[in-house]
Amino acid sequence: MNYTRILVRSTNWVGDAVMSLPALAAIRARFPQAHIAVLARPWVEGLYRHEPFADEIIPYQPRSGWAGVKDRLDMAGVLRKKRFECAILLQNAFDAALIAWLARIPKRIGYARDGRSLLLTDAIPVPERGGIPPHESYYYLELLHRVGWVDSLPTEPLIRLKGVHGETAKLIGVSPGAAFGSAKRWLPERFAEAAAVLASQLGAEIVLFGSRDERALCEQVREEIAGRGHDAKNYAGETSLEEFIRLASKCMVFLTNDSGAMHIASALGVPTVTVFGATNHVTTGPTGPLARIVRHDVECSPCLLRECPIDHRCMTAVSAAEVTETALKVLGEEAR
Repeated sequence: MNYTRILVRSTNWVGDAVMSLPALAAIRARFPQAHIAVLARPWVEGLYRHEPFADEIIPYQPRSGWAGVKDRLDMAGVLRKKRFECAILLQNAFDAALIAWLARIPKRIGYARDGRSLLLTDAIPVPERGGIPPHESYYYLELLHRVGWVDSLPTEPLIRLKGVHGETAKLIGVSPGAAFGSAKRWLPERFAEAAAVLASQLGAEIVLFGSRDERALCEQVREEIAGRGHDAKNYAGETSLEEFIRLASKCMVFLTNDSGAMHIASALGVPTVTVFGATNHVTTGPTGPLARIVRHDVECSPCLLRECPIDHRCMTAVSAAEVTETALKVLGEEAR
């Protein structure tokens, strides 16, 4: 079927949205002339703004309670008027299938999850553990593979943001937060130590990024950096997603935890050094030749917990010197 109007329901969180980018690029490659609209939460829509696969971005944020029922019906009416021929649901939730069904989109494709199979015209079985490569980007590509939109899965995961091209500046990006919980967070004072050492050796400035809720954490890191004789600009809570992408694209190196910022920096092709502990670097790690992971094998990692119930040993085992050395090494490889 050669669809001319396709709706893509995006995932809800930045990290997942970045990992689904190869699938969106594959949809564009399969339907180069189609009008492709992305239905997205407001906090992720900026990710798609300058990408070649998105002709239209439709923000969607229903309220809670009975007001949310009206919001869903209103959005279904908006989508119905746009006369989409097909909806592909990268998000797993029941809500994604409900909206597409209410909008009377003739073809509705998604994984058979969350009790939504009856709302889908193509309810695709969820891949079995070990049935596809472990990186999460393959989960979205496999949906397209199973409906015949891609012939085969790539041999290696590679995620790229194509729409941003900024000139690299002497900036060291640091993102010390992580939305999932404190178990994913390396020690703030070690972020500060690693960034300060790099700033001294590279003659660079330091910029800190995070959400509004991470403002205090970033300020703590900024103060630690100041105590080591360097200034740092704290952008936490001050940038939109699009502004963050533009600033991150200018960084010469980026230090981070497993987070949405990590996925964006590595997708931009910025040398990215990530400290991993509680989460699985194989399934959700950064991709590309300039992405590096620093971690220590401990008996309880990856635990996938939000908060560490013991002594955070997976993170405390990683020294600032290891991160600094890894960053300098990848920068040297990039220069070659």
